[in-house]
Amino acid sequence: MKLFVTGGAGFIGSNFIRSLLQNPSQYEVVNFDKLTYAGNLANLHSIAGNKNYTFVKGDICDPVRVEEAMAGCDAVVHFAAESHVDRSIYEPAPVIQTNVTGTFILLQIARKVAIKRFVHVSTDEVYGDMEPTQFADESTPLRPSSPYSASKASSDLLVLSYVRTFGFPGMITRASNNYGPFQFPEKFLPLLITNTIDGKPLPIYGDGMQQRDWLHVVDHCRGIQAVLEKGRFGEVYNIGGLDVVDNLTMAKRLIHILGKSESLLTYVKDRPGHDRRYALTCDKMERELGWQPSVALEDGLRETIKWYSDNSEWMAGVRGGDYRSYYEKYYTNRDSSLHALAESGKRPA
Repeated sequence: MKLFVTGGAGFIGSNFIRSLLQNPSQYEVVNFDKLTYAGNLANLHSIAGNKNYTFVKGDICDPVRVEEAMAGCDAVVHFAAESHVDRSIYEPAPVIQTNVTGTFILLQIARKVAIKRFVHVSTDEVYGDMEPTQFADESTPLRPSSPYSASKASSDLLVLSYVRTFGFPGMITRASNNYGPFQFPEKFLPLLITNTIDGKPLPIYGDGMQQRDWLHVVDHCRGIQAVLEKGRFGEVYNIGGLDVVDNLTMAKRLIHILGKSESLLTYVKDRPGHDRRYALTCDKMERELGWQPSVALEDGLRETIKWYSDNSEWMAGVRGGDYRSYYEKYYTNRDSSLHALAESGKRPA
């Protein structure tokens, strides 16, 4: 099967491609990636010479380029997205353009070239805030809170509309918070891991009691492959780690594993509209596709910490100008940035 994988140079996409091609494989992969700040071909160094792998630089919002690259493919796995919530709050336009318009263009081209299977990779954030004991299943109403999650909910609905209207072979996965190797260090866990290693402050939003369901990227990739191979058209599949932990507890776990002091914990102003709890049920994945998470959180954390500790060269490569600008805006100058955001939304007197 020849796959057209969007965003394959990013964190989850690169892990997915490596998992397909690191052993003798039935798959041929075309990796279509714009190589924005979070896309890094170094993530795929180990399979760069694989005869079943091709990289094409391109933007999913460019229909001509998409059609050229997708021609001859059997299936699409769509990872490409602007995925950082804080960035979507400060600058919503790129998020809507990539996540909504880009998905629309992919759907149009996939219909035109008669793609046989289309997996749209989404997020648990589309369900919004969960009550303290609530877990979202695939029928839970969508209540996105940020421009990012709203854009993903919109693209989910586009996929489902194409299934209903055009008989399109689309499927959707919604995953909980991923962690593991090759994750860009602006995200919560790699940011805290790398700052702890370096002895830098660990920014904790608000009171740190936001709860997240943690899923190792290897388990996520296994789930996506299961949906690609055996999923039913028009269906949504939740893929979660089934291990809900609050952010402050996670930060303290990292500190303990690395033998550092809790004095590194630094409480910063919370993000606007921050959801308190995400949690998924994954009964459908187990019942229909035989999938369950296999990486215990404690084991996965230790493995991930070791990976970042052992890959300082990779870290140096991604901590370039964009990352430094991001860090200064969202952490070093957080109060002034949030104040400017609030002021920009005020109506003139």
